[in-house]
Amino acid sequence: MAQNLSEQELVRRENMQKLIEMGINPYPAESVEINTTADEIRSNFADGESTYQDVCIAGRLMSRRIMGKASFAELMDSSGRIQLYVSRDEICPDENKDLYNTAFKKLFDLGDFIMVKGEAFFTQKNELSIRVKELKMLSKSLKPLPIVKTDAEGETHDAVTDPELRYRQRYVDLVVNPEVRETFRQRTKMYNTIREFLNEKEYLEVETPILQPLYGGAAARPFTTHHNTLDMKLYLRIANELYLKRLIVGGFDGVYEFSKDFRNEGMSRFHNPEFTQIELYVAYKDYNWMMELVEEMVEKIAIALHGKTEIQVGENLINFKRPWKRYTMFEAIEHFTGIDISTMDEAALRETAQSMNVHIDKTLGKGKIIDEIFGEKCEGQLIQPTFITDYPVEMSPLAKKHRSKEGLVERFEAICNAKEICNAFTELNDPIDQRQRFEDQLVLGKRGDEEAMVLDEDFLRALEYGMPPTVGLGIGMDRLAMIMTNSNSIQDVLFFPQMKPEK
Repeated sequence: MAQNLSEQELVRRENMQKLIEMGINPYPAESVEINTTADEIRSNFADGESTYQDVCIAGRLMSRRIMGKASFAELMDSSGRIQLYVSRDEICPDENKDLYNTAFKKLFDLGDFIMVKGEAFFTQKNELSIRVKELKMLSKSLKPLPIVKTDAEGETHDAVTDPELRYRQRYVDLVVNPEVRETFRQRTKMYNTIREFLNEKEYLEVETPILQPLYGGAAARPFTTHHNTLDMKLYLRIANELYLKRLIVGGFDGVYEFSKDFRNEGMSRFHNPEFTQIELYVAYKDYNWMMELVEEMVEKIAIALHGKTEIQVGENLINFKRPWKRYTMFEAIEHFTGIDISTMDEAALRETAQSMNVHIDKTLGKGKIIDEIFGEKCEGQLIQPTFITDYPVEMSPLAKKHRSKEGLVERFEAICNAKEICNAFTELNDPIDQRQRFEDQLVLGKRGDEEAMVLDEDFLRALEYGMPPTVGLGIGMDRLAMIMTNSNSIQDVLFFPQMKPEK
């Protein structure tokens, strides 16, 4: 397939060929014994010390100022940037000066990966640098990177900010916007903190199927695929809940999984069709216990990432210090609207929603109507971490009925910065009740609810063998990462978010 190459791309290919003709391999295979990083040298080197006098460092060539027999350049590795001082006679001690005069000055391009060996020192202008004694090409860059310039006043020009470019070509975004790399380091630290927290409690990290013969564990539309050998339809999982609860039936007291889940729904700055969540199930506990665990764990994450419980998220300063505020769902609706809907039937709820200018689709049942009212009138006002508890039974087909409140279940969601970050409930372990709930969902599906759950006979069979009292939790890792890294969009915390086909 022919490529439409720009003038700069053609020049770089010519430079690559000239390097080959000089006997310089633009893509050598041997490993490089790197012994330090730019950040380590910046953090630890002091003038007059004998440290960092034999360094080997590698990264991209990001700038170059040719000054006759010597040049200044800038190298960027995974930790940051550092200045290089490249002298012709240092890197070409013999009579042949082509490595400097021809290769480095003319054929090396910005973006090329290079290795340098040398010693750290401060220039006369007191700039920390590496005096290069050995220089080697590691990988030729055939496409020019976008050049971001900073003027004398500190103003940035030609910054790469276009989301279409940043998300589609994340590899470019990571090079020219180094702060993006820090977002993903923080995300990994968040995962590690959760793992350490749960492992200390001796809960077992497990893996469950992504391809499932039935989708379940949440209210969502699935992606479908086909298994050729078995000649059967399969679904990409929308949740891993039903498999994890099977493991509780099997005798584990606590299991968790970081799962990639897939929901064939809309896309926005808060939704990606492929997303990550952690689900945790613990036997012999209930939703009151789980609220305390969530508070403790999220507070620990904030401290691990930021050293404190207060985090700036957009215009809001959010404090994750325990304890968090709690409302029942009906209390929240009454608090923010002044209307008590707790005793209303479906007809009255529809009328009330209409009076509040909340659009209600005719296919929605009572529980979904309440959820729509809550979402429109309450959720956006919950900025500080808040637990919303005790949901209508119609919208929670896998949760246990409330021990003292008719028509409700023992469920909570944690909401922060106006978005849900986790969902949990005391698990329904009565197989007779669970079958009826599934059958109620089938009725909703026939009414047109595309997110209604399907009936899973094998899961019901597992419950019939007996599941101990159990509490379950699901945390949306992408949403939590948005908050913990002060990111405005879910695409900012996903390396490769789903995109429309490139034009």
